[in-house]
Amino acid sequence: MTKGFGKDDVKVEFEIPQEQIDMLLKKYKKIKKYQKSSLYAVKTMDGTEDVVSKMIEEAKQEGF
Repeated sequence: MTKGFGKDDVKVEFEIPQEQIDMLLKKYKKIKKYQKSSLYAVKTMDGTEDVVSKMIEEAKQEGF
């Protein structure tokens, strides 16, 4: 079976500035910490949580 469109040796390289990677990781860690908190659990049960639920809905619309 072939991978993708039959091109096994295709490599894509790109550069991302380290400061953007650091900013993205910091944001990701804050969101994950929020998801583990009891405040997130309470807001989810209450139906008022909108930070993570918006991101999940957006991902579903994009097809992820």
